[in-house]
Amino acid sequence: MPRTIRIRNIEDEVYLALSRRAAEDGLSVPELLRREAIRLATRPTVAATAQIRMESARRLAALGGTDPEATA
Repeated sequence: MPRTIRIRNIEDEVYLALSRRAAEDGLSVPELLRREAIRLATRPTVAATAQIRMESARRLAALGGTDPEATA
């Protein structure tokens, strides 16, 4: 079931910037923010990205590449 999110206390300059960006893309501000929320929710977290990079560095080191501790 879809949920509604309300954001309070947005400065006028921020709203105007969002409004301009939405208009450039042919969207309403709510649709622009809905798409951004989906993008944010589906991208990896900083911790997950760091974990992936460390695992890649360890695999590279195991193949004779650089030391993963030196690249951390």
